[in-house]
Amino acid sequence: MDDRAEHGGPRVPQQRRPGAPGEPAALRFDVLGPVRARRGDEQLATGSPQQRALLAALLLREGRTATAAELIDALWGEEPPSQALAAVRTYASRLRKALDPRVLVSESGGYAVRGLGEGALDLAVAQELAADAEKARAAGELGRAREVLNRALGLWDGEALAGVPGPYAEAQRVRLEEWRLGLLEARLDMDLEQGCHAEAVSELTALTAAYPLRERLRELLMLALYRSGRQAEALAVYADTRRLLAEELGVDPRAGLRELQRRILQADPELAEPSAPAEQPAVVRVRPAQLPATVPDFTGRSAFVRELSEVLAAASGPAGADGTGRVMAVSALAGIGGVGKTTLAVHIAHLARSAFPDGQLYVDLQGAGARAADPETVLGSFLRALGTPDSAVPDSPVERAALYRSVLDGRRVLVLLDNARDAAQVRPLLPGTEGCAALITSRVRMVDLAGAHLVDLDVMSPDEALALFTRIVGEERVAAEREAALDVVAACGFLPLAIRIAASRLAARRTWTVSVLAAKLADERRRLDELQAGDLAVKATFELGYGALEPAQARAFRLLGLADGPDVSLAAAAAVLDLPVEDAEDLLESLVDTSLLESAAPGRYRYHDLVRLYARSCAERDEEPAAAGADPAPSGQRGTEAAMSRLLDFYLATATGVYAIERPGERVLDHLSRGSYPGLEFPDRGRALDWLFAEASGLLAAVQQAGTAGVLRRAADLLLAAVDLGESGISSRQYVRAATAVVTAAQRTGDPYAEGRARLMHSHILGVSGQFDESDREAAAALKLGLAAGDPVVCAQAPNQQGILALYTGRHDEAEQHLTGALAAFRADRNAPGEASALCNLSRVHLATGRIDSAVLLARQGVTLYERDDTGMALRLANGKYALGLALTSAGEITLALEALTDALGMFQDARQQLWHGMTLFRLAELHLADDAPARAAASAEQALAVLHGIGGEWRRANVLTALGRGLHGVGQLDRARVCWQEALTAFEALKSPEAADVRALLASAPVG
Repeated sequence: MDDRAEHGGPRVPQQRRPGAPGEPAALRFDVLGPVRARRGDEQLATGSPQQRALLAALLLREGRTATAAELIDALWGEEPPSQALAAVRTYASRLRKALDPRVLVSESGGYAVRGLGEGALDLAVAQELAADAEKARAAGELGRAREVLNRALGLWDGEALAGVPGPYAEAQRVRLEEWRLGLLEARLDMDLEQGCHAEAVSELTALTAAYPLRERLRELLMLALYRSGRQAEALAVYADTRRLLAEELGVDPRAGLRELQRRILQADPELAEPSAPAEQPAVVRVRPAQLPATVPDFTGRSAFVRELSEVLAAASGPAGADGTGRVMAVSALAGIGGVGKTTLAVHIAHLARSAFPDGQLYVDLQGAGARAADPETVLGSFLRALGTPDSAVPDSPVERAALYRSVLDGRRVLVLLDNARDAAQVRPLLPGTEGCAALITSRVRMVDLAGAHLVDLDVMSPDEALALFTRIVGEERVAAEREAALDVVAACGFLPLAIRIAASRLAARRTWTVSVLAAKLADERRRLDELQAGDLAVKATFELGYGALEPAQARAFRLLGLADGPDVSLAAAAAVLDLPVEDAEDLLESLVDTSLLESAAPGRYRYHDLVRLYARSCAERDEEPAAAGADPAPSGQRGTEAAMSRLLDFYLATATGVYAIERPGERVLDHLSRGSYPGLEFPDRGRALDWLFAEASGLLAAVQQAGTAGVLRRAADLLLAAVDLGESGISSRQYVRAATAVVTAAQRTGDPYAEGRARLMHSHILGVSGQFDESDREAAAALKLGLAAGDPVVCAQAPNQQGILALYTGRHDEAEQHLTGALAAFRADRNAPGEASALCNLSRVHLATGRIDSAVLLARQGVTLYERDDTGMALRLANGKYALGLALTSAGEITLALEALTDALGMFQDARQQLWHGMTLFRLAELHLADDAPARAAASAEQALAVLHGIGGEWRRANVLTALGRGLHGVGQLDRARVCWQEALTAFEALKSPEAADVRALLASAPVG
């Protein structure tokens, strides 16, 4: 019985739409897995394997009648039993009773399944989805096609027709599996077309291990590896494939695979970019339109508009016969803050939009602030805006800049780089190709930016300034008081930003006259002096808005500018101001109305960088020492110091609460400072972690700013409470800067307590990033300081850290000595979770030195301590399960080890610990190797590489590559395995790690393909 459809997968019974007369209610059938029948949520009995075989044969007949002879042949083939006909009738009768007499009908001496409702058979649904995906792909809608194909593939529940006997079922199983693999290859092909190369490598590695002779999967894996920057591995896959085909089938790779190898060897540039098949419509490229809105009342600057428009026209115009006339144009506008550089650049960019049909990019480079935007980060943002998927964005700044220029090649894009710090920040962001243009604004003249058209933007002329003022305030009001209006714009120094602020305030106050505003600006002594002092002109401009604030608004404005974070949450702002959240919100929103503060997002606020500088100067000038009892900070502190003290207390109290949720019962909580300002409380762990990671920049900036003796200990304790920020790998760089700042300040003030804790946390994060030698030195220094200060936290955690570092670097005797000391210190402090940590680390030392039984015992003791009293210490328990899984793997207790590591994996994921998430995947790979499951090992190792991308350091990456190579070797991909081992060896040798010897042995023993 050959029941294939003319197109797509096997044919299925004809289906009716729900609501047709006599249709059984909610009757559903599955064949893409075990054969099942359901009515609603109830699973119906389908009888013996032969009875299910009969049902499957009828379901796959597309509603046509199967004769008794055909069914006998389907169930038993050439050797049916003597009572085969009677058996068929019995099976049919039982199925009719179990299902519905109207569904399984007798006809012409045979049987048929008729009248199924729409979507009643999973195979029919899969066919419809596959057809929809094919249409979507033909229309160029790759994202939708992938999503629909994934839904179709998700209908499989293991092997199709699982457990169903008979030759017909076996033939259909083979056919359905071939169809499934075809769908899977189509989806993976679209994955690569959309740039999801890195994500596809892990899945393709597992698939090529499961289906080693399927050349299309090998071809897709080669392409995914090549586009992920792993050329050597891609070529190794070809070598493995060629050898396997020759050994197993005596044939060479097919032409497509050979051609792909040739193109990889030649570094064919077309391979680097996804390309849809020729018969498909081209995928529409992303057209960014990032320009900020131009101001509707733009006034004057006509000469500059003409000049810059002509420069842009040189880039957008047609090339001459000799190739001239079309260039990559760069124009750099320079001037003091507030002179209108951004307004002019945005206005010109909007006028030129039609000349750059492929899009416009914009970024504020924050060059006037303390932390200018990193070109590497900006390049990543631009690449994504131009349609590059995250997985295809390179890591290094040089590679990002090169890809950026490549993506822009052939496009006509305008790039507006606003508020640049200097030429060095700008150079990597320039397009570098004809037809594109860049507009740059900066407070400095970029004389060292080669080929740039430099424009010095001065203040407005009196006529232009008055015209701008009039457009904002209104012709009628200005005409009635022209002289007063001239006085106003003169008081503003003809600076556009100052004029706009003054005019906007006047426009918002209908009861004011122009003379009222002019009178407010009459006292020009200080303001005019500042206007003549270069950058102080901006401060004079902001004096208009600041001077008009109510006292409470002014205090909020100047105090909030003290915090270094990129923005501030409402709750943190309330702490700075020492106000209830509701009152603080009213004040902040009133400042937003004056344009002195921006609303970054609901409940979050930020300053323009120049406004922040002005606010700080106001704080230095206007804040008086706090009155005794009026502030939670010590009497005699200035208001600025008290405000920052409250902010630090708020962060410390809230982070301590998060730490307590993550690590309940942890003794460290009893050794943390208690500030005088309360923190937030959270109903659950998820919201607590949301807060911690959302506040990372502001929190760590507050630590970095804490440079005085009165707050240093709280800053060091905040590092302890917020350890998850550094350990996760997400904020480790900023965390290290903050820890270093506390160490420096503590050395200056002579505080061994704060210095010891800061060095301890610095050591911890250095270890996380794989800098073991530096981490060890910091841990030793921390222990010395901790002993001097009598700090139980440092005295226990520092040797614990030294022990694990000694383990990583193969110094097992030292590791055991350090960890034994840590264990004693934790016990002396009655710190059960710390004791558990030391026990689990000791377990790993015993494991490394061949004492497997004691390693298992120690790990189990640690887990028991973590679980004691049902403290719910999920994150620390995950560490215990991790250590136990390692020990059980070495002990050969694979099932128990898999359970422990799987538990740890889920806990680390929930806690957003990316580093330990990746390391647990690596340990699962080692477990699968021990269980002689190399394909699963390779898949887990690939996942570990993806999760650990950019974090954990080279030592950890090299260990994962070693495991990946062993898995690949086990599935016969010998050349690719050698590539992985060679890369691991290079890393180990650079680090002088003892693991290098093991990898050399692997390379020496592995046959060369």
